[in-house]
Amino acid sequence: MSHVVKKRKLDKTRQERLYFDSYTDVTIHEEMIADHVRTNTYRTAILRNSESIRGKVVLDVGAGTGVLSVFCVQAGARKVYAVEACSIAEQAVRIVQQNNMADRIEVIRGTVETVELPEKVEVIVSEWMGYALLHESMLNSVLYARDKWLKPGGVILPSKAELYVAPIGDPVVEERLNFWYTVKDQYGVDMSCMSDFARRCLMNTDITVSSVTVEDVLSHPARFAELDLYSVTAEQLRSVRGEFRCESFGSAAVNAFCVFFTVTFPCPDPPHALLLSTSPFKPETHWKQAVLYLDAPVDVVQDTAVRGEISMFPSEESARHICIHVDYAVGEHKRQSKTFSIPDWSGEAQS
Repeated sequence: MSHVVKKRKLDKTRQERLYFDSYTDVTIHEEMIADHVRTNTYRTAILRNSESIRGKVVLDVGAGTGVLSVFCVQAGARKVYAVEACSIAEQAVRIVQQNNMADRIEVIRGTVETVELPEKVEVIVSEWMGYALLHESMLNSVLYARDKWLKPGGVILPSKAELYVAPIGDPVVEERLNFWYTVKDQYGVDMSCMSDFARRCLMNTDITVSSVTVEDVLSHPARFAELDLYSVTAEQLRSVRGEFRCESFGSAAVNAFCVFFTVTFPCPDPPHALLLSTSPFKPETHWKQAVLYLDAPVDVVQDTAVRGEISMFPSEESARHICIHVDYAVGEHKRQSKTFSIPDWSGEAQS
């Protein structure tokens, strides 16, 4: 018996409550701070920008536990406004006090869209990135803060984001599909007919967040979008799109695309930029990679072209949730298209 679950669009108040409630538990903050690549890159970038921060006023958008605010004081900030909408702000106050910075860091409970600061700021710092960069990200809030509170010539950390894609061959999925052909030898029951059903279940329209191994990446990644945080607008974020072209390393079967991002921090000293990368070729982060499974694998050989266009846009059910649409062609095969989204596990979006 089939059971169809129809999603209904959440009102914005409920969307926001679900989003902020997800940050009230210790687990997510432990995961983020324990992510050494993430936390240490921010710390290094903030300290390297001490000339831009020393004696200045800083706004930390979505401050969480306040760790970035503390880094800014360590870099010499005169004042930091740590704006945080969820109850973790109470812990941020305790952390600030424990580090004897209460005179320099003011934790403000609320969204950056609703709070009032006593002054404009020279620096905005925020760790706003979500899965596939834009899923549940706070970038719109950062742009709001930029337009309302940042002085002309101010600094935004990070200042740029880039999105990349590469074809991959996920061997785990192929092993799971092949499993149904092995049942007969094990138990005397032919269940190979389950393979098509398994393929529909596994190679579905979900954006799968998982770690991709270097060996499974089948070409050099291609950049398909760039966001300059000094100039990008909220309207432009409603459709982030770009074309890509990759060439296969060798003979393999492409069964998915891998999407990942980088963000760049400007630095006054050489090499003049610091990169935080979620590439499968770099050390793993808690963002991992976003995997988009094709409906069926496609064989490639060396230099087979994999090309297409990717567009990312907010879900109709929730503006904070991202959808990814991919138009692609592999070699001489017919052009295909597929739209993906991250499944909603809250249960609140279903009726």
